[in-house]
Amino acid sequence: MTFVQNDPRPLFVRALDQTERLITTTSPEDLALPTPCDEYDVSTLQGHLLTVIARINLALQGGDPLTIPVVTTGVDDVPAAWKERRVALDATLSDDTVLGRICKLPWATLPGAAAIAGYTGELTTHSWDLAKATGRVSELDDALATQVLPLVRQFTPADQRGGHVPFGPVVQVADDASPYDQLAAWQGRQP
Repeated sequence: MTFVQNDPRPLFVRALDQTERLITTTSPEDLALPTPCDEYDVSTLQGHLLTVIARINLALQGGDPLTIPVVTTGVDDVPAAWKERRVALDATLSDDTVLGRICKLPWATLPGAAAIAGYTGELTTHSWDLAKATGRVSELDDALATQVLPLVRQFTPADQRGGHVPFGPVVQVADDASPYDQLAAWQGRQP
């Protein structure tokens, strides 16, 4: 299986930027809203996104991301915590050797480039979850979803669902569905 042939960092940074925009502009009144992730409301999803950014940074530094809980709790200022974790991750990403570093991830052990690509899909999907829950799907970068969809299909095959792959079966959508509807459907969500 070929994972990544080009430097995945620019696309990953776009996914990080989009996620950050959504987190920093989420209203406190929206925190209790349900999301397309059945187990998360908006507040819990934001806590998970704090975990995601911390896990990828730790994995890219050679650490074990599973030492960080699935959802970060007890954070009073999520946007500030995100930005702090983002500064640390940006520093890690600036080292070109990170692309070849072997990383232990929750779902596999992969070179850094493949880990970054995998997390790009996770961030882009969770951005859609957050945007969908808060009524801001129109703010999403469709070109990002278009570029991420082939990666997600590669990292999350249709026949490998459940267990350590926390996605439901692929939902059928029209061939001309929007890029985010296709992405959400591939991840087992109802667009």
